[in-house]
Amino acid sequence: MVKAGGIYAAAVSALAATGAAAECRLALLLAIDVSSSVDPSEDALQRGGLASALVAPEVMAAFFATDAPVALAAFEWSGRYNQALLLDWTMINAPEDLTDAALAISSTQRSQDDYPTAMGYALGYGATLLEQAPVCDAQVIDIAGDGISNDGFAPALAYAYFPFQGVTVNGLVVLDGRDDAALLAFYQREVIRGRLAFVEMARGFADYENAMQRKLLRELSVRVIGARPVQAPGTGPAG
Repeated sequence: MVKAGGIYAAAVSALAATGAAAECRLALLLAIDVSSSVDPSEDALQRGGLASALVAPEVMAAFFATDAPVALAAFEWSGRYNQALLLDWTMINAPEDLTDAALAISSTQRSQDDYPTAMGYALGYGATLLEQAPVCDAQVIDIAGDGISNDGFAPALAYAYFPFQGVTVNGLVVLDGRDDAALLAFYQREVIRGRLAFVEMARGFADYENAMQRKLLRELSVRVIGARPVQAPGTGPAG
């Protein structure tokens, strides 16, 4: 198995060879679920929870733990053709940039509420957005949801046909006490991507903010940043 440090060095060497200097240490793309299973009060909890998590003191400290900035964007997703950009790529150079980004997300209005859960399409949309991101040392998609994909192609096909080279995908599962084991297994088996990828759990939408804080802290940590491997065969879809 190749060590994360070796992969990071290889990525830096590749950037140098092409003359492309990294503008940031991490391109972080946040995705929230607005499918029909999410009611208005739950959407308010996740939208407000995401914004609040971004400006939590520990998370803000993690954003500025090094001099290298983070590029941040966010979108909502549900059906096959139902994705909407909430925050376009924003370079987080100072605390006020992060505060403004959180305010922008909290001020958005849900674009739809009657479509199913098309996870593959959401991941494909995310990969396309990452192509428009600033050049960064690492790329992470942070996809949250409360259900198993039930529309369109599966995540594995998104990983096979969209540009996911060097992209880590983490998951945030919102559990409701009914089919928790199956939902968690789906995220672990089919959604997350990358050797250091992980699933965070929220015990209902009321716990969304706390779960998002934990997730952001892991994604912004030195252990995660710079590690861009693909999962070994048998550990999940790698593309």
